[in-house]
Amino acid sequence: MQITRSSIETVRGPSDWFTGAVYVDAVAAPSNGSRLSASSVHFTPGARTAWHTHPNGQTIYVIEGVGRAQRRGGPVEVIRPGDRVFFEPGEEHWHGAAPVRFMTHIAMLEVDDAGNNATWGEHVTDEEYNAAPAS
Repeated sequence: MQITRSSIETVRGPSDWFTGAVYVDAVAAPSNGSRLSASSVHFTPGARTAWHTHPNGQTIYVIEGVGRAQRRGGPVEVIRPGDRVFFEPGEEHWHGAAPVRFMTHIAMLEVDDAGNNATWGEHVTDEEYNAAPAS
């Protein structure tokens, strides 16, 4: 058993990966044979990820606020606390907060053999983001 005390600082999400203000708290990091990576991701209103994929898929679990998620070619979906969203391995997608609401989710995934967790693409345009139904 290993206990890691909460000492890691909250980090700002990099602008290459996010539009708007996003903050990330580490929950679990790959180590000693475990491939699990988990983070608590806090999106300010209107903030969102860029388009991206995960080699082994990703599950997000919404814990607070109202958000949006979309897979490439699919509709923009409104997501709320208690919703779980699974993105298939290699499925291009984005997720973030609604325009006037904060949203926090736990992001869970497994890294690949090289330790990679995501491949990042272009930013989601305002037009793509605003194609969502009313929250």
